[in-house]
Amino acid sequence: QLQLVESGGGLVQPGGSLRLSCAASGFTLTYYAIGWFRQAPGKEREGVSCISRSGASSVYADSMKGRFTISRDNANNTAYLQMNSLKPEDTAVYYCAAVASNYYHSCSFSEFASWGRGTQVTVSS
Repeated sequence: QLQLVESGGGLVQPGGSLRLSCAASGFTLTYYAIGWFRQAPGKEREGVSCISRSGASSVYADSMKGRFTISRDNANNTAYLQMNSLKPEDTAVYYCAAVASNYYHSCSFSEFASWGRGTQVTVSS
C-alpha cells in the first residue's frame, strides 16, 4: 500500500526554523516527483515547492523563495522541506505528495496522485 507520512511540524516562534520530513512506504520514492503543499484555515491548498525525481530540478512559490529548501534522499525513501525565517502567515497544515513522473509540470496539487495526511505548522510568539 502506497503511503506518505509527514512529520516535523510543530509550534515555532517567528523567525524560527523547522524541517519537515515525508517518508514513503509501500513504493520506491525514486520513481516519483515530490511536492509540498499547504493549507491554512479558510484558504485553498497552495503549492509550496516541488522537486524532480532526480532532485536536479526544483521550484518554489514566490513567498517561499530564499526561505524554504526542498530536498530528497532517495536512498532513504524520504523527502524534506527545510523552512527558515518562518512567519505567522506560514501557519498551515503541510502536505507532501507524489506523482509517478520524472518531473512536475506546474507544481499544482491537481497533478499529484498520492498524498500524506499532513503535519501542522504553527508560527506564533
